[in-house]
Amino acid sequence: MLSLSKRSYKKELLDGADIPFADVQKNMEELNVINSLLGGHKITVDGVKKILQSFPVHQSIIICEIGCGGGDNLKAIEKYCNHHSINASFIGIDIKEDCIDFARQQYPTLNAQWIVSDYKEVNFTKQPPGIIFSSLFCHHFIEKDIVKMLRWMKENSSLGFFINDLHRHPLAYYSIKLITAIFSRSYLVKNDAPLSVVRGFKKREWQMINSEAGITGYSLQWKWAFRHLIVYVHQEMPLQVNKFANE
Repeated sequence: MLSLSKRSYKKELLDGADIPFADVQKNMEELNVINSLLGGHKITVDGVKKILQSFPVHQSIIICEIGCGGGDNLKAIEKYCNHHSINASFIGIDIKEDCIDFARQQYPTLNAQWIVSDYKEVNFTKQPPGIIFSSLFCHHFIEKDIVKMLRWMKENSSLGFFINDLHRHPLAYYSIKLITAIFSRSYLVKNDAPLSVVRGFKKREWQMINSEAGITGYSLQWKWAFRHLIVYVHQEMPLQVNKFANE
């Protein structure tokens, strides 16, 4: 049995160069199905809800995802916001132009600004997002880069930020390896989905990363199926932030 006591730093195929976009697209489509069936999108919506509940009176909100891929998470949040009469607009940031093009094609009616960029290079000149989040993004990075990411998310969000990512656990690894071996038609998913688990983090590792980033007062919850939801809420809402209605 594979030992998961230590995190793997082996690169995922998706992080390589020169992958045909048709293969990347198939990967994103299958990951959307996995996120829908195993509750990944629900966890993302839970992160939004947790931050919004800390600010009980509001009217509009800008929600930004870094590493947005094909935009599926933002679409899931839009459905929640529409259902609860929350006036939301969105920003999707991804370093891969093909992913942003695909997101635009998938969700042409989504009230979103799509940005091709390394998230660190983005400056919010008009109004900072209320919420910044990432989903299945952090495990692509080494710890020191995640520390910088947490600081950036804190500095650039006006309400708070959250992270939805994988818990490194043998059951998660062997389950997703079996599921993708049987059902997946994407070589990227077959390789990267189990590897993503091995690159994931345990609770104590998230605690160390947050401590190094100087992030305190956050919540860290284990979620099914083998995810962690880390939520940070600013203690005071900046004056320039629009208020929005509680659900």
